[in-house]
Formats: sequence, structure tokens, C-alpha cells
Amino acid sequence: MTYNEWFENHSKKHAAIMKKLEGLDDYDVVQYFIFENMVEKEPDFCALYATNTKCHEMYELNCYMCGCPHFRFNKSPVMEDDLEFHSICSISSKHGKRSYRDKEVHQDCTKCTVPHGEDYILSHFDRDWLTMMAKVKN
Repeated sequence: MTYNEWFENHSKKHAAIMKKLEGLDDYDVVQYFIFENMVEKEPDFCALYATNTKCHEMYELNCYMCGCPHFRFNKSPVMEDDLEFHSICSISSKHGKRSYRDKEVHQDCTKCTVPHGEDYILSHFDRDWLTMMAKVKN
């Protein structure tokens, strides 16, 4: 699956959940997206839920901003020094790293927890996931 395909599919899943949560205030919506609750109530939201596996090891992982707003992917890879750059971190998080496969370069965010904490989510909150992720696609 390409980044773009994942992005489009995920936005639809997020929107469907948000439709179900229309009566909740912002805080309760964010609480709903806590990993353990999502595994139980929204098992199709993430493939990792089937094995109860977190994508980021942290206390109270929140999945509301899955697909970080600082992640950038290129619909067509950017060539630089004979390498294909498929994705980067716009804030160059010290917890992120680049992963190299053949001549492809991808951003590896597994050690970064920036968008998965409640305070961060509430300070950047929007009920429309696509609005929060507006700068992700290049």
C-alpha cells in the first residue's frame, strides 16, 4: 500500500468514527481514541489492533492523530544524490530517523511520540482529520 492509499483510507476510517462520536465534546472524543479503547471498540481502525500491538511504546498511546501532522510524504519520490526520498519529518524530531532500503529513503517514526499525547492532540485538535493533516501530502 502506498502512503497516499493509506492516507486516503485512514481519513475515511477516522471520519466514520467521528460521525459516531458527534454528541461528544472534544475532550471525550480524544479520550475515545486511547489505544486500549480503540482496540476494543474499533478493531478495524488499525491492523496492529488485531495483535494488541502499539506502534509507539508509550503510556496512554492516543491514536487520534495517527498519521502525524509533521510527517511529509511525496506522491512522487524526490531524487537527491541517487536516492529516492519518499518521506521526511518536517520538524526533524530527534526521536525519528531515516530508514534506507536499496535507494529508497523513508521516515521511521516508531520512536517518536510527539502526536500521540493528549496535551499535544488537544492543542492541535480539529474534528476533521484531513484539516489536521493538510500539509502531509506533497
